[in-house]
Amino acid sequence: MEVHVSDAPSGNLVELNPPQMLIRRAAALSSTAISYHLRRFSTAALLQEVDTPLEFAYLDGFPKPDPKYDETIYAIPRAISGKNIAAKERKAGRVPSIVFEAEDGQHGGNKRLISVQTNQIKKLVNHMGRSFFLARLFDLEVRPEPESDEIVEKVRVLPRKLHLHAGTDAVLNVTFIRAPSSAWLKVDVPLVFRGDDVSPGLKKGSSLNIIKRTVKYLCPADIIPPFIDVDLSELDVGQKIVAGNLNVHPALKLLRPKDEAVVKIMGARVSDQRKSK
Repeated sequence: MEVHVSDAPSGNLVELNPPQMLIRRAAALSSTAISYHLRRFSTAALLQEVDTPLEFAYLDGFPKPDPKYDETIYAIPRAISGKNIAAKERKAGRVPSIVFEAEDGQHGGNKRLISVQTNQIKKLVNHMGRSFFLARLFDLEVRPEPESDEIVEKVRVLPRKLHLHAGTDAVLNVTFIRAPSSAWLKVDVPLVFRGDDVSPGLKKGSSLNIIKRTVKYLCPADIIPPFIDVDLSELDVGQKIVAGNLNVHPALKLLRPKDEAVVKIMGARVSDQRKSK
């Protein structure tokens, strides 16, 4: 298959064959050019599955998923949807859920209605935290009935959306997206801030202003980071860290402006300065 794309916003066309070359090319493009290509072509075209997908692996020095959260999520099929059906599922201790195909990096077709175990999802969310749960791959097994040994479908998935009750934090529903090795997925990756105890700015009494707690990336499914370390150890008063400064695997594509601030050391307020005199 031949893919014709514009070499740059100028409109010059080049032939890419096989399709993997488009992905390799995207890795070398500037953020401006990547944004242009993502606007001009559907994400599905850029991220289409190919017969020989690129292989990715976690690199030393970058966070890797904690094996203690390696868990298979068990589910049963659900024939129909609706408010009454959902209420019956929750009463039976199950969470109404959906599994989608990753057609454009975040949702798509091949929808399967399922129900998962409330206690299992609640345990994972409570232990990991909501944003970390939504950045973690799990194996999903769909069985005809809760006690059946027959497996209807076994697939690796990424939790896409989690709906909790506003008052009780009860799990109301979960949406999953299939995550084969060939998929590229849009993920809000959690940020973990370290080094605040030695930050020059914070030692001077300034305050830490956390602007973003997650940052969205386009990630190869095999190397979705569980979190991103943000080093505050050298940050002084008035300094900030922007999205483009975050240290991530080179295969990840930032889907936010590079100059978007994620954290800043704020100067002392005028009232505080007067008190200190």
